Amino acid sequence: MRTALSGGKMKKAFGGTARKVWKTGRFGKNNPTVCLFIDWLYDRLEGMNVEHEFKGYALVLQDGADPLTTGGVAVAGFTTAGMVGVIAASHIIQTLQLNQLGTVLNAQFPAVALIHNEVPKHPVRVYQGDGIGVFTSEIQFKDEQDIMFASTVLEWFTRGGFDRLIIIDGLVQSSKEVSTGALFGVGSSQEARDRLHRAGIEPIQQGIVAGITGFLLGEGDRLGIDVTALLAEASPMYPDARAAALAVEAVAELTGIEIPLSELLENAQNIEDSVRDVLENSRTLLPGPDSEVYDQDIDPSFG
Repeated sequence: MRTALSGGKMKKAFGGTARKVWKTGRFGKNNPTVCLFIDWLYDRLEGMNVEHEFKGYALVLQDGADPLTTGGVAVAGFTTAGMVGVIAASHIIQTLQLNQLGTVLNAQFPAVALIHNEVPKHPVRVYQGDGIGVFTSEIQFKDEQDIMFASTVLEWFTRGGFDRLIIIDGLVQSSKEVSTGALFGVGSSQEARDRLHRAGIEPIQQGIVAGITGFLLGEGDRLGIDVTALLAEASPMYPDARAAALAVEAVAELTGIEIPLSELLENAQNIEDSVRDVLENSRTLLPGPDSEVYDQDIDPSFG
């Protein structure tokens, strides 16, 4: 059984008769699982004052998933600079053995399945465990889809009854060398900012946060939602697992949830060793502009 949860249709669920229509509509008349889910969802949404005028993509319930298990801390990670968000989200999902709750679908998404341990998966998914949920996207989408994605995260967050949202993102570093490990934070509420200070995470005093993360921070401030962004300085040249490890460590510190890091740090070391080898080889194989290798009559732009 798969249940579509599009933003427009759920707004109708606030109406008096819409609840009955949902329960006897195209998902199968008097389907007990659907009825239970819609009843639970309606009760959670009733009385909430968390409305925004942007519609998100459809969130489809995974076959056999239990929607009554949602709640706690929500974590979101996307494919941005250094793939920090998606690496961190994947590590949390695997380490805490979270269960897939649903998939985000849209006709404009690329028709692709990502294979994990022989199992095909849609690229945008949500997971749930004991007191923690994760929203992750393993492919990068166009900038014009950022607001739709952010709105989908907000709908998942509010409908799931989560307490606060933590977004993990990468901050592009200027150097092409291996990242040195800086981590910054932004909080939409005073409580979120206080947690960052207590955890010793450096806040961003002035600046701009763009993309999905920036929109969610702004909406958190506008709607009174507790949103924290963890921005790990990362290299755009390779998957920065060390930056992801810094962010995961911060998530553990902010939430009190124990998340082992040994496997992620081992992967980071392997990636960094490979990157250093590539950088060293590029320095030795490509002579500098002052080298005598270049003849004045030869154009060095051609090999």
